[in-house]
Amino acid sequence: MKVVLLCLSSGGPPWLKEALGDFERKIRPLIPFETAQLSSKSFSRKNSRRKVAEEGRKAREAATSDDFVVLFDERGVALDSPAFAKKVNTVFLSGKKRALFIVGGPFGFDEELRRRADMILALAPFVLNHFVAQLVAAEQIYRSLTILKGLPYHNE
Repeated sequence: MKVVLLCLSSGGPPWLKEALGDFERKIRPLIPFETAQLSSKSFSRKNSRRKVAEEGRKAREAATSDDFVVLFDERGVALDSPAFAKKVNTVFLSGKKRALFIVGGPFGFDEELRRRADMILALAPFVLNHFVAQLVAAEQIYRSLTILKGLPYHNE
């Protein structure tokens, strides 16, 4: 199964690309993996619904019926790292060809994308900046793989 971390935002600070690249290099020996940015037009805060709708449409177009879609959302189920690893294993056993882990933009997800998701998980009990959330998601995917493969990284 291929794993894709799909980030619904454009650009980002220079440190983000570097840090995501570090996790890509760590994850790829364990499983086929890539990060992808899905950019949308820039909207002001008062037009946030339009931005969320556009991002949702693009994310739904990127997802195929052979994808297991996981949204990272502050309203999702909160798990510790070992429990997240078990969920990741469930994704791997789903029979789908690709796991699509999606981090939303600054205004979150639209309801259609939430309905399309197979799983909605929280990265933290508090709201994270969407750039920080991308990095936390990549790190947790890596951590879950090391837990599942019995590699030394996660300390309990």
